[in-house]
Amino acid sequence: MASRRSVVDYGLARRATLASVYAGNTTVTDVCDAHPYLLRAAKHHGEPTETRCPICRKTNLTHVTYVYGDELGQYAGRVKRGPELTEMAAEYGEFRVYVVEVCQSCGWNHLATSYVLGTGEPPARRGRRARSGQ
Repeated sequence: MASRRSVVDYGLARRATLASVYAGNTTVTDVCDAHPYLLRAAKHHGEPTETRCPICRKTNLTHVTYVYGDELGQYAGRVKRGPELTEMAAEYGEFRVYVVEVCQSCGWNHLATSYVLGTGEPPARRGRRARSGQ
C-alpha cells in the first residue's frame, strides 16, 4: 500500500474505554452500540481480523474502512477495502482513511486508526480550459 501519513492510533482511548468497562464505571450497553449501518457495512464490506472482541470474546473483530476527502466528491464517506485504497492512493492527491473495529456479535465498535493517503500533489485542474484574453 502507499505510504501512510499523519497516522493516529486510538489504542490508548480503546484501552481506557475497556478499563472503564472492566472496572464497572461504564456499562457494556454504552460501548456496544454499533449503528445498524455500521454492522451492515461490517457484514458485507468489512475485512475480518484475528483479534477477538474484547467485550463478548465470542467472535473476531471486523475492520470497516471509510474514506473522506474533498477530492473524493461523491465517493467520500464510502467503505473501501485494501486493494481499492491502493488504487485511490495513486489517483487522488490526499484523502483521510478511518478504520473502525466492529464486533458483529455484541455491537462493540471503536475507531482503531486513521491516516492520510494519496500522492501528496495538489488536485489537477480537470476540464478547465485557459481563457483567451480578447
